[in-house]
Amino acid sequence: MSNVTDQKICEVDFSNQSGAEATVRKILRIPEVKRTAPQERGAERLFSFAMLVSALRCTLSYVILPFILPALGLGAAVGVGPEIGIPIGVVALYFDVKGIRRFWIAGHKWRWQMSLIYLLVIGLVSYLVIGDIVQLIR
Repeated sequence: MSNVTDQKICEVDFSNQSGAEATVRKILRIPEVKRTAPQERGAERLFSFAMLVSALRCTLSYVILPFILPALGLGAAVGVGPEIGIPIGVVALYFDVKGIRRFWIAGHKWRWQMSLIYLLVIGLVSYLVIGDIVQLIR
């Protein structure tokens, strides 16, 4: 008896896909599955969540910690920025990568455009996390 997972994979002929698409699927380790509308909606929901986590990280780092807390007289809490920013940044990066994969698994019509947006956000959040790590090391 073979080990069966909860995920059903429908084999589809992907021989007509471009070389770039085949390369991205290989890099992301995307199985060849049949796309469905529920998968596309799930990808869109995950995109919204991943962007929300990334926005939360930026809002904490650039608005709440440096401006709001000192204005409220909680200036001592400002020093904990990297301790908060690094874990939130790592979570944001995880969901960004997961989001890219979801768009590709779903075969979403906007997978290339969304991948570009995700990569830009990943670059920004990675830069911020590296900055937080450098700040902690100093």
